[in-house]
Amino acid sequence: METGQLVQKYMKVADVWHQISSVLSPPQTEADVDRLIEFCDYLMDQTGGDKNHPLMGLLELAGTLISEFERENIPEPEGTPIGCLSYLMEEHGLKPEDMTELGMPDVVSEILSGQKELDKNQIKALSRRFGCSPAIFI
Repeated sequence: METGQLVQKYMKVADVWHQISSVLSPPQTEADVDRLIEFCDYLMDQTGGDKNHPLMGLLELAGTLISEFERENIPEPEGTPIGCLSYLMEEHGLKPEDMTELGMPDVVSEILSGQKELDKNQIKALSRRFGCSPAIFI
């Protein structure tokens, strides 16, 4: 691609930046992260997990912005997804019956015992509830 064509593309991006900067700027606060998580949820629904979907790059960019903020500002528990969930529940004083976004208490117990895996919707719900990256539950 010629330099002139690249400059024209860059100018188009710069022209729309004011419209998208509130969504794609690096987050500065937890509220900014929450908005980015909602945007990622939307993009996950749109892409349907298709790695070749045209919006996948945008989803990856938004996820990177969230991860960077969390890496710099939030210590994450280490371990398995279930270990992380158990830790977060303990830290927040939660019992299986408090975790309604995962299902009935018996379903939560099956998840915590490793008999059942978290699905996409449960992972999204946990990410929103605890304000952390969905990646720790995968």
